[in-house]
Amino acid sequence: LLAALSGILFASRFKSATTTAGTLFELDAIAAAFVGGASPSGGVGKVTGSIVGAFAMMSLTSGMNLMGIDISYQYIVKALVLAGAVIFDIAARNRARE
Repeated sequence: LLAALSGILFASRFKSATTTAGTLFELDAIAAAFVGGASPSGGVGKVTGSIVGAFAMMSLTSGMNLMGIDISYQYIVKALVLAGAVIFDIAARNRARE
């Protein structure tokens, strides 16, 4: 329901709808969840952590936009942040098992 509402709002903002609208928004959503504390192995994650992760990712995006960084490089930076969050979580779980 919320995805449909956000799609309607997104399309109405630009007064058009295309099949490519929202491309790579899932990268932001997944990165926000992992930065916020969700675990790739499951079982852990809180809504508040995801909200904090979303604020962190949007702050990163806004900062890169203000600096004039090309969108292609922004996706690379976001992917590196996502990879770093996943690697950090896996390393923390391995240390906890030992």
